[in-house]
Amino acid sequence: MGLFRSSVMRVEPGWIDYNGHMNMAYYNVLFDRCADEVYELLGFGPDYAETEKHTTYTAEFHVCYVRELHLDDPVTVTFQLIDADEKRFHSYQEIWHQDGWLAATAEGLALHIDMSGPRVAAMLPGPAAAVRKMLTEHAALPRPDRVGRSIGIARK
Repeated sequence: MGLFRSSVMRVEPGWIDYNGHMNMAYYNVLFDRCADEVYELLGFGPDYAETEKHTTYTAEFHVCYVRELHLDDPVTVTFQLIDADEKRFHSYQEIWHQDGWLAATAEGLALHIDMSGPRVAAMLPGPAAAVRKMLTEHAALPRPDRVGRSIGIARK
């Protein structure tokens, strides 16, 4: 698999705020659309929720805004699996403008959910194997510098 890169997406007109650039909320939309593409590959797509009654929920998500995006900017989003266990996975994503510059990064923790509770539960065998395979492949990638960042005001 290697590092996952999404299909090309474009900044939509309704995403532009009164400052003339993409509103902060829509960076999450781009990250989420990339995750949807990855989740299909891992077996967590809509069919999984419908037939298996299992899904994923986001437990935590941190975004760093690096450079603003504007109307119709073409971007791709990368997805790197950082860690996983039988019930959770930790990911890192980057939004890249097609001209080669970084627009934003995100780090997230997702939970595997049994929808009958709903409650956190172990992944079913197919997706669990796909997650382990991706984790093994992504372990060979460099660990991004922005993974594990905290937020706060540095005091001297």
